[in-house]
Amino acid sequence: MRLKSFHAKTMSEAMRMVRQSLGDDAIIVATREEEGGGVRVTAAVEEEDLLIAQERARQPVKPAEPEIDVGEVVADALHRHGVPAALAEQLIDAASGLDTDDACLALGSALDSLYTFAPLPDGRTAVKPLVLVGPPGSGKTLVAAKLAARAVFKKRSVGVITTDTVRAGGVDQLAAFTRLMKLKLATVEDPDALAGAFEVHRKTDLVLVDTAGRNPFSHEDMDDLRALLSAGEVEPVLVLPAGLDALEAADIAMAFKALGVRRMLVTRVDMARRLGSLLTIASRARMAFCDASVSSKVAEGLTPLNPLALARMMLPPEEAGEDTAPEPAPRGRPAARSAAQPASKPAAKPAKTATKAKAASSPSSRTLP
Repeated sequence: MRLKSFHAKTMSEAMRMVRQSLGDDAIIVATREEEGGGVRVTAAVEEEDLLIAQERARQPVKPAEPEIDVGEVVADALHRHGVPAALAEQLIDAASGLDTDDACLALGSALDSLYTFAPLPDGRTAVKPLVLVGPPGSGKTLVAAKLAARAVFKKRSVGVITTDTVRAGGVDQLAAFTRLMKLKLATVEDPDALAGAFEVHRKTDLVLVDTAGRNPFSHEDMDDLRALLSAGEVEPVLVLPAGLDALEAADIAMAFKALGVRRMLVTRVDMARRLGSLLTIASRARMAFCDASVSSKVAEGLTPLNPLALARMMLPPEEAGEDTAPEPAPRGRPAARSAAQPASKPAAKPAKTATKAKAASSPSSRTLP
């Protein structure tokens, strides 16, 4: 056993000297106050323990992991996706208020606080017929095939109707898909015929209607579509591709919202690198996100959207602080609020002015009208 004495002005300083010199296994033998002030501590340690403590002291100290600035990561992502400044600032504030180092979780929580997510049904419960509407070339026919395939795989009865009799090859394209799934395709040209088709499918689990592309800025096109939607109790679903100009896409959505659209299905996500227009559409038109098409294949690539799934699309794993690629987002209520959110209420963090400044410098920082 080895003894050693330490002199210091205070007892806490003397104890720190003991730990630094002899290690945590040192035993305090005696303490006393010195006449001139200060204290004297005598400590003892086994020779073997001392050698271990000295060896540890010689080992290089590993540098601390750099702290992730969640607000900065989120601001960079929003800037890259071309989110307008006013909207980006709201999301940054919401993300910075969550006490977490996971940028993906922070962005998901922010999206959850500003947007509504309502994935489309797959036929398990009775629903109104889904009428797919949107501008020409948005991908409605392929989406109809994807929704039908998803319901067929779940052993649900499906009825597919098309009103797209104007576009060359429109009916043939959907007919090719339905033949593969052994489904009958009904072709109608006017609201009366559509009402009759609804009556035929009165007991079908899921009824899908593919419509012709409509110019949202043409009063004639919108009036024709309005008459079609009056054929029965239906739910129109807006189909829009990702990657559009943010404000142009918002104007398109507003035109379809006037017809009663409340949900938006996003296509061509696999071919878009900037998703800011989607956030702008949902914010201005007050539409709920439902699903996203991430592949051109009919049997796959239709993903129900929730806040965490959308955050993962906007934040690659390496930027979000994740070690591995995330699992597919579960269907149902947003994961950011259920499984991922801490049990207790997150502690608020002040939003950083630097991240707000970055959002304001976005190339798409025009204020929403």
